[in-house]
Parts: sequence; structure tokens; C-alpha cells
Amino acid sequence: MPERGVPCILLELLHLASPTGFAIVFDTSRLTTAVVVTTIFAGFGYLVRGVTRSGALAGAAVSFALYWAAGPGAFLGLVAVFAVTWVATRLGYARKLKLGTAEKREGRSASQVLANLGVAGASSLLYAVTGNAAFLAGLVAALSEAAADTVSSECGQISGSQARLITTWRAVPAGTDGGVSLAGTFAGVAAAALVALLCWWAGLLPAMAAKFATGAGCLGMVADSYLGATLERRGWLRNNAVNLLSTLIAAIIAVLVLVIVGIGWK
Repeated sequence: MPERGVPCILLELLHLASPTGFAIVFDTSRLTTAVVVTTIFAGFGYLVRGVTRSGALAGAAVSFALYWAAGPGAFLGLVAVFAVTWVATRLGYARKLKLGTAEKREGRSASQVLANLGVAGASSLLYAVTGNAAFLAGLVAALSEAAADTVSSECGQISGSQARLITTWRAVPAGTDGGVSLAGTFAGVAAAALVALLCWWAGLLPAMAAKFATGAGCLGMVADSYLGATLERRGWLRNNAVNLLSTLIAAIIAVLVLVIVGIGWK
């Protein structure tokens, strides 16, 4: 394969020169389906206390973007993220309360939802505008990272496995920013793989792209730990900013790999 410079790669990413780059058709049936499905999903999330009222509104906006711009496969990936993180958050809740690391019972707020899912929503819109399927891999990578980060943290806190600071590897209490554990890491990798697997099963992206998206999601999880151990522990960033940057890192890695490697989309 001939080498391609940075300008060429950027042109491929943007893909704005031709109107044929638009990936979706603005039909009323798809719009109506997206509104109905995402409204029901957001309402369900609020009823099971996965999100607050503001979180439900933010979740509805993101899920609408995913369904309308990228299709039901992307929405299925979002449902998978919600399911695994909802379960992981509630596992060992009493222990997490004692540790002072438990999530609020009423669920995640709008800022938390957007920090974890905003990049995925933006990726779906970029795919809709450009028609570049590499953004679908970025979308899945961002969802995979969001699932991996939450599941690794929640499961690590109740596993009994010793947490260690990722930068120095010294032992730290469970729930410490930048702390990682073997059990939590394995749980996070499994969550990332599950999200990507479901997106592949739904036909959103081919198998090889799903593997790259899983890997990018796991790298984003590692980046989250590094950011937590450095910038967040020093008070330079808050948790929402760390989560947003981590999903962005995962998405960028996936998109760049897909563009550079040039995997065919079938």
C-alpha cells in the first residue's frame, strides 16, 4: 500500500468534498422511529434510576443521534453500555458506600452522561456528514471505553484485588483516582469486547474493525487511569473531563488506525 501523508489522511477523515459523502437519508419514518425508541429508552433509564431527569434528557439526545445518524446497531451498542454499567454500579453497593465511592442512587447526571457518551454521539454525526465509515469505529471505540472505564472501576472496588497507582505501581485504596487492579482491568476489557461484539453482530462494522475498536477502547481505559493518576489527582481536571478525554482518545485511535490501515468495509 502506498504511503499517505497527513494531509491525505485528513482529507479522508473529513470527506466533505462531495455531496455523496452524506450517509443517511432524511426520511420521516427513520426520524419517527428514532424519536420513539430513544424516548422510551431514556424513560426506562430514569425509571430504573440509571440517570437523573437531566441525565435522561442528555441520554435521549445522544441515543437519538446514534440511532438516526448511524442506525440501530449503534443504538444497540449504547444499550449494552447502559446495561453493563448499570449492573456494575449496583454490584457490591453496600461496600462502595463504606468506601465512599458509590454512585448516587438517583443515577448519573447530564454532565456525566455527556462526558461518557458525547464523543460517541459526535462520531455518529461525523459519519452522517462525511459518509466515512471509519467514524463508526470511532463511535464503537468511544462506547467500548465508556463501558470499560465504568465496569473496571466498579468491579475493581468490590473484587478484593489490591489496587495500585498506574504511574508508580504503589498500593492505594480502592477507588483512588488512577488506581488499577487485575480484576477490574479484566472486567473492563470484557465490557469493551462485549459492546464491540454486539455492534459487529448488529452489522454496524466488520469483524476486524470491531477488534480494532475493542483495542482502542481498552487503550482509552488505560489513558483514563493515567489522566486520573496525574491531572485529576492534582486537581487540574475533574472526573467528567477525564472521562470525556478518555473516550475521545479511544475514538481518535480507532479512526486513525482504520484510515491508515485502510480496511475495506463489507
